[in-house]
Amino acid sequence: MKVSLSDGEWKLMYKLWEEPSRTIAQLTAALQPETGWSKHTVITMLNRLEGKGAVSHDGGTPRHYSATLAKEDAARAETRSFLDKVYGGRLGLMMSAMVDSRSLTQQDIDELAAILEKAKEGN
Repeated sequence: MKVSLSDGEWKLMYKLWEEPSRTIAQLTAALQPETGWSKHTVITMLNRLEGKGAVSHDGGTPRHYSATLAKEDAARAETRSFLDKVYGGRLGLMMSAMVDSRSLTQQDIDELAAILEKAKEGN
């Protein structure tokens, strides 16, 4: 499922990924300190996400909302979109920019080396 999420939608989705079944009141309480959103804003966001196929509700009263979009799928789509927008889809350009800016830690380098080694084994 390819779904593009806004920054606000990401915040709401994280709350649903943390606790899979939440009411509007629970989501509003969880998001309010960070975002200042009212119940009406949360309802609007949920309706938008439901239209995108990212959330669903049980139909009860009160409605309990759950994520239908897996966190991993959302992250994969967002990563691909970022690569396409900023680096023309070229992972090498992104890695080169990170190395040039010195933003890679030794742990990052070790993780990347392990990922590349695993990719070699798969080919």
